[in-house]
Amino acid sequence: MEIKVKLSYFQILRLIRQLPRKDIKKLSDTLQSELAAEKSTESLQKLILQAPTWVDSELNEYNEARMHINKSRIA
Repeated sequence: MEIKVKLSYFQILRLIRQLPRKDIKKLSDTLQSELAAEKSTESLQKLILQAPTWVDSELNEYNEARMHINKSRIA
């Protein structure tokens, strides 16, 4: 069973203010942690999407250099 209630921002604030102090603190902590997690996810996604990429020729050059380095190591 699902109930939907339309409340304005100020109605929600009034309801929150009626809560005991410990519940207000718990609500605040929960909201802050959820916002921090969301921000962290957004910043990681932004970093990944804006990260530099290699074209095929650069990747081939890198792989060749790694191959020469690996061959030159004393095993």
